[in-house]
Amino acid sequence: MSGNAVRMQAIRDVEAYVPPAHSFDESEAPGEVFGENVFSKAVMQKRLPKSVYKSVISTIEKGASLDPLVADAVASAMKDWALEKGATHYAHVFYPLTGLTAEKHDSFFEPTGDGSALAEFAGKTLVQGEPDASSFPNGGLRNTFEARGYTGWDVTSPAYVLENPNGNTLCIPTVFVSMTGEALDHKTPLLRSQQAMGEHAERILALFGHTDIEKVVSFCGPEQEYFLVDRHFFLARPDLMNAGRTLFGTKPPKGQEFDDHYFGAIPERVLGFMMDTERELFKLGIPAKTRHNEVAPGQFEIAPMFERGNIAADHQQLLMTTFKTIAKKHGMEILFHEKPFQGVNGSGKHVNFSLGNSELGSLLVPGDNPHDNAQFLVFCAAVIRAVHKYAGLLRASVASATNDHRLGANEAPPAIISIFLGDQLADIFEQIAQGPAKSSKGKGTMVIGVDTLPHLPTDPGDRNRTSPFAFTGNRFEFRAPGSMQTVSGPMVTINTIMADSLDYVATALEEAVASGTDFDEAVQALLTEIITEHGAVVFNGDGYADAWPIEAEKRGLANLKTTLDALPELITPEALELFSKYKVFNEREMHSRYEIGLEQYALTIGVEARLTLEMGTTIVLPAAVRHQTEVAQNVVALKAAGVEPDTAPLDEVSAAVAALRSSLASLKTSLASDDGHSALAEAQHAATLLPAMLAVRAAADSLEEIVADDLWPLPTYQEMLFVL
Repeated sequence: MSGNAVRMQAIRDVEAYVPPAHSFDESEAPGEVFGENVFSKAVMQKRLPKSVYKSVISTIEKGASLDPLVADAVASAMKDWALEKGATHYAHVFYPLTGLTAEKHDSFFEPTGDGSALAEFAGKTLVQGEPDASSFPNGGLRNTFEARGYTGWDVTSPAYVLENPNGNTLCIPTVFVSMTGEALDHKTPLLRSQQAMGEHAERILALFGHTDIEKVVSFCGPEQEYFLVDRHFFLARPDLMNAGRTLFGTKPPKGQEFDDHYFGAIPERVLGFMMDTERELFKLGIPAKTRHNEVAPGQFEIAPMFERGNIAADHQQLLMTTFKTIAKKHGMEILFHEKPFQGVNGSGKHVNFSLGNSELGSLLVPGDNPHDNAQFLVFCAAVIRAVHKYAGLLRASVASATNDHRLGANEAPPAIISIFLGDQLADIFEQIAQGPAKSSKGKGTMVIGVDTLPHLPTDPGDRNRTSPFAFTGNRFEFRAPGSMQTVSGPMVTINTIMADSLDYVATALEEAVASGTDFDEAVQALLTEIITEHGAVVFNGDGYADAWPIEAEKRGLANLKTTLDALPELITPEALELFSKYKVFNEREMHSRYEIGLEQYALTIGVEARLTLEMGTTIVLPAAVRHQTEVAQNVVALKAAGVEPDTAPLDEVSAAVAALRSSLASLKTSLASDDGHSALAEAQHAATLLPAMLAVRAAADSLEEIVADDLWPLPTYQEMLFVL
């Protein structure tokens, strides 16, 4: 059989693809379904006793302690609502340190003595669960034989019903902790960090006259980039199935160089997938807002609206789960890996950050005259101080073996953490460094030169896509997070370093006012001090320029290029003191994150190295040898016919086959070597495998360019990226 039979069948199946039948009424209005499967405030107000509802809302909006007496009433109402929605089971959903979502399902129904079953769901069941904690990453917080772990209801994140063709499930977002109360998940530290940040933000607001306000929280708007490939191709690529990225593959003749995919017309099949996912997201209360083609062929993006950071993190995980399910329904596979295809843009998950509450809105809105907006300038200065002082922690928060392939490439910011303020804010802070700011660069007007078009207003500054931490008008966009990771990690770091800066700012202003200093003068002095000491982190230039790393080094900015460079930032004395002071992580929890980071790094590369060896040996090499044999037989036949053959093709493939055999042998030897007896030693050993893997790939990719197409067994980049 032809070596590319699977590839050709996949292409025929794609051509014959028929979209799945609509599972909903096409006349249905999106607004009618939004949040219909969410146990929202509106649902609670209808179903809970007034006193219980007020108690729950006080916890959500004011940060009041949850009254345990309300749990039974909430559980009863939640159960009745879920049963009406067709739910048969409930699940405590939690977010272990795998970075994925975990859930334990239990039935509502319990047998009674008369042979029937009764739906039960008590308050204590809602509040606490007990899944096995022994097999999740814990970085030394738990021994393998110690299995007890607890889930605890997070009342600030609404429960929801997840639909399935075979039955629905009530899902309850929870924290996941050990018997000692130490965090085994991403949600617990996120809630802790948000609480710490809000406390010190409120101290500053009190100085500006805002008292008796809602809790200040962080807000997050994560943009999700992803690739789609036909599922036939995906199943024919062991590397995509097991590692999420292609370990072999040459660039197609046409890639992204024409920039014709970016914001282009969305392919019909992909648009069907998008519309299907958005309906499911709407039902779950996830505010999907923007969809479009991204830069690389086969790459797309979705961006939801801003939400409270905790809810945004939960929704992000749910979005990824929903996308995977719906993609299969449409005959495709979704790839969240940061770099699934070499040579084209990878995928990120930009974390748009702000802080505020429903009364005051975002505290990072500059207004029309930002130089006169002292409150905004104070919070903006706190961001500058936080990013400069703890740049290493921000870099560590996005460190992974998968994101290493992306950071520093031309579709992602460099590993050097800096802040882009834009022309207007940069000018204001330059004025502040010399004395009070007296003016702000205003908006301009763009004259297009077409009579039928109006004059368009322009912002006072451009955007900078090369900056890792960029101000974008009313928020900061952290562009370094990878597309596979949970947004909780970066948000925990941002919240905590902001807690430190806001604490510093609040203390300085409180002490100045207490000593009799005029408040406005105290603010001016503080702003001048911060921009003088921390202004080195502000960079509005080209982060891709060769001169930037040299300039960054002069400024004292670290260039932590790889995960192994970045992870030690988690366990420096300064980091341990920071997270302990604000009660986000204790020292054991910090060391656990460091150990898990090393472990995940080693495991990821280990899987890829073994896959490279297996695929190179059992898929690529046999195909190359078949081609080599055919070429050799052709040479023999020509000689027998009395024709002087051209042996260059045989020499070329023979050299490439020899290079592949040699590189495979080297990789096999490297894999067999001792990888050490600690997480750090294993991670360091894994890093040594990367050059050996690249050597195998180089040899294999050179063969893909010369082996006969009908013998090549793997779906090619040209097929996977363009056949949708």
